[in-house]
Amino acid sequence: MLRAFIARVHRRRYFTKPRLVVCVPSGISAVERRSVQEAGYLAGARHVWIVDEPMAAAIGAGLPVHEPTGNMVVDVGGGTTEVAVISLGAVVASMSIRSAGDSIDRALVDWMAKEHDLLLGERTAENLKVSLGSAYPLPEELEAEVRGRDMSSGLPRTLTMTSSEVRRAMAQPVADIVDSVRTVLDKTPPELAGDIVDRGIVLTGGGALLRGLDELLRRETQIPVHVATDPLECVARGAGKCVEELDVLRSVLLAESRRTA
Repeated sequence: MLRAFIARVHRRRYFTKPRLVVCVPSGISAVERRSVQEAGYLAGARHVWIVDEPMAAAIGAGLPVHEPTGNMVVDVGGGTTEVAVISLGAVVASMSIRSAGDSIDRALVDWMAKEHDLLLGERTAENLKVSLGSAYPLPEELEAEVRGRDMSSGLPRTLTMTSSEVRRAMAQPVADIVDSVRTVLDKTPPELAGDIVDRGIVLTGGGALLRGLDELLRRETQIPVHVATDPLECVARGAGKCVEELDVLRSVLLAESRRTA
């Protein structure tokens, strides 16, 4: 996959040794980081730089990561949710959990099977999350039809779902995200916590588009919550800025020399 991306950028396939910036979850081990770097070198990179996803998300969202003030970012992706407090170009406190977009989809599949004896596919569950999903009660609740396979008869069946029931189905993974934010706030130094109260929390990632997630976090933490502009692209934009402004942002990157046999 990396070779394919490199080939799309560099038309000259021979003697091409690009520099790569790869975003990784903040909670991975040193061995896993090393594996990511080796994959980059095997794909033909001259040098591989590693950056934590919450740092890339903060850069992509336009946060002043190099200033001596506290910036809190919550990146709700597909596989993981990354929560981090960033100051002076470093991650001061962070937490990475597996409750994210994919776990919300699985929660919907499990709920429908348990409560309605209806089996949904992953794509149908994701569409249900997008159309009816919310983390906080809506001013006007929504409803829509969902189609799946009856687990008793094996035949297709259509069911009308409401946004309030979908919200109950998603409650556990959403609660895990809220708890992770509380945990990181509890580990944050008091001076930076004061900055976060003033500046607020920034939501990025596809999960930031979930209706009411910002309002739920605002009610649970009593801190202003802002959804970044183009939250889906924040991590990618942050990685791109790291490549374009390598000298300026070098301090936020982690690079290791390639291990020789």
